[in-house]
Amino acid sequence: MTAAKPPSEGVDQARQAFLESGDALAVLEQRSRAVEDRVIGAWMDHLAPAFPAGAALLAVGGFGRRELFPYSDIDVCILVDHERAAVANKSVIADFLQALWDSGLRVSHSVRTPAECCELHDHNIELNISLLDQRLLAGDGEIYGRFEPRLRKFFENQRLNLARHLSKLGRSRHGQYHNTIYHLEPNLKEGPGGLRDLHLLGWFRTLATPGASDVVWSELLDPGRDLLFLLRCFLHYRFGRDNNVLSFDAQEELPEQSFSGHQTPELQTPELWMRAFYRNARAIHGAAARAMEASETKGNNLLAGFLDWRSRLSNSDFTVARDRLYFKAPQAIANDPELALRLFQFVARHGIRPAIETERRLAEMEAVLRQFFSASRPLWPAFRELLALPHAAMALRAMQDTGVLRLVFPEWESIEACVVRDFYHRYTVDEHTLVSIESLQELARRQEPGHRRFSTLLAEVEDRAILTFALLFHDVGKGERTGAHSEESTRLAVNALDRIRTPERHRRMIVFLIDQHLALSSAMSRDLNDPVTARALADRVGTIEALKYLTLLTYADISAVNPSALSPWRLEQLWRVYLVTQHELTRELQTDRIEAPPAPSSSRQSFLKGLPVRYLRTHTEDEIKLHLDLEERRKEAEVALDVRKTEAGYLLTVLAKDRMYLFSSVAGALSSFGMNILKAEAFANQQGTILDTFLFEDPVRTLELNPTEADRLQLTLERVILGRMQVKELLRNRPKPSPPSKRSGIEPRIAFDNSASDTATLVEIIAEDRPGLLYDIASAFSGAGCNIELVLVDTEAHKAMDVFYVSMNGRKLAEQAMMPLRRALEAACRGA
Repeated sequence: MTAAKPPSEGVDQARQAFLESGDALAVLEQRSRAVEDRVIGAWMDHLAPAFPAGAALLAVGGFGRRELFPYSDIDVCILVDHERAAVANKSVIADFLQALWDSGLRVSHSVRTPAECCELHDHNIELNISLLDQRLLAGDGEIYGRFEPRLRKFFENQRLNLARHLSKLGRSRHGQYHNTIYHLEPNLKEGPGGLRDLHLLGWFRTLATPGASDVVWSELLDPGRDLLFLLRCFLHYRFGRDNNVLSFDAQEELPEQSFSGHQTPELQTPELWMRAFYRNARAIHGAAARAMEASETKGNNLLAGFLDWRSRLSNSDFTVARDRLYFKAPQAIANDPELALRLFQFVARHGIRPAIETERRLAEMEAVLRQFFSASRPLWPAFRELLALPHAAMALRAMQDTGVLRLVFPEWESIEACVVRDFYHRYTVDEHTLVSIESLQELARRQEPGHRRFSTLLAEVEDRAILTFALLFHDVGKGERTGAHSEESTRLAVNALDRIRTPERHRRMIVFLIDQHLALSSAMSRDLNDPVTARALADRVGTIEALKYLTLLTYADISAVNPSALSPWRLEQLWRVYLVTQHELTRELQTDRIEAPPAPSSSRQSFLKGLPVRYLRTHTEDEIKLHLDLEERRKEAEVALDVRKTEAGYLLTVLAKDRMYLFSSVAGALSSFGMNILKAEAFANQQGTILDTFLFEDPVRTLELNPTEADRLQLTLERVILGRMQVKELLRNRPKPSPPSKRSGIEPRIAFDNSASDTATLVEIIAEDRPGLLYDIASAFSGAGCNIELVLVDTEAHKAMDVFYVSMNGRKLAEQAMMPLRRALEAACRGA
């Protein structure tokens, strides 16, 4: 079947009218009517002659709802009395569909008998769901007249089963988006709080599912529906296709549109548009979640029994009914505002969420609660108790959803639905904060080897409430957008801590953690084997107790950036930062244990002579033995290589005679195979033998899935090192990665630091990542006559963050050498 042509029904005029008016409902109505005419016309031309009776054409899905956006697909069902009729007219049906594709429509179709439509398809439940929105377009009215009441009866009999399927699909879909609406670039159709949640509510209403149908809709959701319709129409017209992701670029363009009636003062910036989206998405997502919960409990005796048992947790203040929390005396909060705090303590202790009625009561009491919490009161003991309970993350999220969190801490309001355009972070600032607290809570249960070390550390800290409060406030300064956010977060936290009268010993640690919350993550890109790094970290942290808190805060912070941010490599690096700083603080430095002379072996002594002392500190005895074996091979073959799989990725070890551009050549060859270099080290001994190691990851598992590629990689590396193959030729055919948003381009930043090491100059480079970047940068260093002592590389989305320790003629770089080197590095970063 040929590709569909672009829609031709006056797209340009419709687009211009929409951008001026913002009337999405008119767009949907006009396109649905135009498509309906086209589909019915194709039926009359192709299928009506073949099916004078016994067949009907149904619009299903979005077409059935008359909800066709500018580039939406078209879903139809051809209803036939007998399967044999469909088989006999297979070619005619194909002509009908081809005509629709040729007219510019993308069509999904099914051919079914009434019996097939009225049976439960566990393995193709989407068919049953699509029929919830069916309507007759053309064909035999008699067959449809028999089919429609039969379908209604089927839905009535199977409503509980269908509702459970709907709930299962909804849960799965939400899980794909990590159960949060607060994505920086949300999917308007499939994401939580998006159009699919509205459809879910409509399907529950159609099924009239007991319990679920009571919460499926309210007038409060209408503004959210209208906004989603407008935004999706905008995206379709902007991209000229069925694109439903509200990207950073699209967000930037929203305030530039006319959208008569929509461009109010509240929607004059991209940030304000996004806050409007999150506010409405939260209401839709909440309604969908409640409807799913209601459908899941109906008819489930085991779950109902458990929920009834949970009702025994009721006390003098609160009632638990159907796993929801109610005020026993709702009016009491007017005279006892601290009852609200006790409510969330109950949530944190038992993991039971407030009921809708409870949320409504809290909203009615907003003025009372605001006045109570705005005054300075000794609330730290109550809040500390809440933060130390097992479900503290759930309680804080409930406080956020009900608006109580910003009443207790007005500082929080500036980061609610706050978008900071950063293609590395996935969530808004407030969501990132809550996810970080959830990550910390989840850590207590993690048993994987890499995470268990941090879980043990969590069990050792004295007061988890201190850590949780620090996470709650660590990014509140981002909402102010003034200077360094750590400083602003610290200032705001001090105000809040003073207002709730936090004791000095707790206050001091919280303030320290917020002020230094980036210290350890920054250290991950430093040479952790350099004593200067260890000393600097120890001076900054001060005590073992503070180090444990700060390590756990960093773990939670990185975990909440995006689902893959805390990679195995970063996890290992963070643990190394902890160990290096711990050793320095306990005066058990590795430098104290490397003073013994090497073992009495002439070949070993010859190899080690001239290598820096840090080589012995950073390599195990087995690794040194491997290097000695490779050195013997190198003497015979000029170059010796070893590639092996490790927990953190693949480790490449290279031994060769020193020559210009050796390091950059290896980096370029790895990049030409699509490998991501995580870390690299470069050593040279007195005999002029170079020992380079590269830790890299294979993101698409090329080496694992294609064993012959490992041999080809090794052969390519040998040829490149010996100068028999040009790296530039290898890199020329490498595809470029998708660029970031045009407003998120990264200008190269280069910093020199002669105080970070006793023997070399630290050069920190931040640039836009691309294939061959490390090769170009390393080539620039070699071209300037620099010796690369150590390289630490890291990548966050499209941002490369590389740290080089370099020397020139055995010394740190002189000031006069830095300026021409800076220019060469900037040119390398830009690919010039």
